[in-house]
Amino acid sequence: MATEEDIKREFNSSGFKLMEEDEILKRCVSFCINYSLKPSDLVSSWELYHLNRQLPEQTVQKDEMDGFLLHLQNERKESIIGEESGLHIYSSRDIDMLLDDVYEDTNEVVSTPTDKSHRLHSDPYDSINKTKGSGYSSRKSVVHVTPFGRRTNKFVVKFNIDNLEKAENGTNDDQESCEDDIIKRVQTSHRCLLRVHGSGPEPGCRFMYDRIDDRFNALENRISRHADAFVASGLYEEPVDPAVASQRSIFAVGMICCDGEGHLNEKSILLQSSGERTSGRRVQLDLSRIDQFSIFPGQIVGVEGQNPSGHCFIASKLVDSVPLAVAADTDLPPAKKQTVEKEILSAEESCTRSEVSFIIAAGPFTTTDNLLFEPLNELLAYARRKSPQLLVLLGPFVDSDHPEIKKGTVDATFDEVFQTEVLSKLQDYAECMGSEARVVLVPSIRDANHDFVFPQPPFDIRIPDLEHQIISVSNPGTLEANQVKVGWCSVDVVKQLSGEEIARNPSGVTGDRMARLASHLLRQRSYYPLYPAAESVPLDYSLAPEALRISSVPHLLILPSDMRYFVKELEMEMGEREGEGKCVCVNPGRLSKGEGGGTFVELLYTSSPPSLLRSSIIAI
Repeated sequence: MATEEDIKREFNSSGFKLMEEDEILKRCVSFCINYSLKPSDLVSSWELYHLNRQLPEQTVQKDEMDGFLLHLQNERKESIIGEESGLHIYSSRDIDMLLDDVYEDTNEVVSTPTDKSHRLHSDPYDSINKTKGSGYSSRKSVVHVTPFGRRTNKFVVKFNIDNLEKAENGTNDDQESCEDDIIKRVQTSHRCLLRVHGSGPEPGCRFMYDRIDDRFNALENRISRHADAFVASGLYEEPVDPAVASQRSIFAVGMICCDGEGHLNEKSILLQSSGERTSGRRVQLDLSRIDQFSIFPGQIVGVEGQNPSGHCFIASKLVDSVPLAVAADTDLPPAKKQTVEKEILSAEESCTRSEVSFIIAAGPFTTTDNLLFEPLNELLAYARRKSPQLLVLLGPFVDSDHPEIKKGTVDATFDEVFQTEVLSKLQDYAECMGSEARVVLVPSIRDANHDFVFPQPPFDIRIPDLEHQIISVSNPGTLEANQVKVGWCSVDVVKQLSGEEIARNPSGVTGDRMARLASHLLRQRSYYPLYPAAESVPLDYSLAPEALRISSVPHLLILPSDMRYFVKELEMEMGEREGEGKCVCVNPGRLSKGEGGGTFVELLYTSSPPSLLRSSIIAI
């Protein structure tokens, strides 16, 4: 049974301060009893609630307990729905169908169509039907307007940064002017110079063949590279074995581990050193003397301290980052560099512009009540009006978590849905906009029509005459557009890190946790630094070593997440020149949320000097 002391200890270990302690702990004990929660599970749910509500401080207020109770009730309801596959929650949409005498045909016999065109253009009331000439919908009446179509506010700017106007006038224009002018300063008559870095897996690659040796070598190489970087910086001596008893202060490099199952806490921290340089043993790590830290399993750190007994390393200083260059990738093999150079179109070599306009959106691209892909249609209509140089779309496109996909009621293959509802619309967009516009497609591990592996190869797309306009890239990956370097990872690494990280801040100091979570990727030189990986991530270590590495700081880092959208500038002390350590991290949110619309990002960036000129997060 959960006690008040256990709950208080968990909150404190996660960096939260209880303001009205007695009343809050009593409520929390009742929550644990009513919902069968452990103290660690309760605090994890509070962290998610705290982040979603964007609460300003690392405190637990009594006034937030009612809202937290609703959050727990929603979590419980979702878990029950997940367990009961046949359970149906009735909505106003179902009521409308009953009032209009429109019923689902529950006795429908599923058969296999013999003709592809019959599958794609079935009768209006088949289990899967086409609406307005395209789109797969569930067994719902087509005479009703969808909840997405009932929206009254479209393209509302939720968040805006306007550094260009501040620099020119010292003031901001109104919202509508900002929305209309954000792209006009870039002459889209010039196609941006695009260079895709080819360090990811190729389409058709073999996976699910990784061995224990692959995992060991991947982790060992990460530790060794960090140790070499620490020594090369000239600030630290050669690392020694932290598991050997020593009365003097030493410097060690290793990986943060947890000594058992469950979440990391201050009593379960282990440091695993390199097997090649030292013994490779794990030793308990004591961080009680350090005022500020932020750690998670799989993080490579440098630690100064003592191990007087040989059983516990007492840290006096913890370093979680090393200098990271912003210059072009120098670690790519020569063959890879040649491949990169060949990807530059000769027609683009005369382009010297440094500004690039982006529209960035992450899936799902259709609402949960149908497969009409209405949010994608709205986004492409907006892009036609604004004419961005680069439209970046990150999966999932055919979402394996969509209710109709999970039920298996879609009377077409996943590839057919992707081809008909996504690629055909993008092809129309590219043809309409001309050769200046470009589309970049990033797959997701949730794409039902693609390989379930991470890192992930690009989609195998072959569109005649548009192969240089619609470009598929690996997940994760990097490209350069007019010398603006862009990195991305469509796995929700921010949310996964938020569930595993523990942090301590000095008393009275509150930091930006979302920026801190995103900066972990740059500090660790990895698009996925978490180890072990989340259960939902099919991490293949035979593909991972080169594909997951961040060899230089990108100007833009795109990390789509289920957590609240943001555009944040990450300040990293990694270079000597001004602006060298700056990186703008973007979470565009999801383009659709449930039966309604979500958000996407529109921004303008220049590489000389590297700076974000304008950005807007827009609700669709």
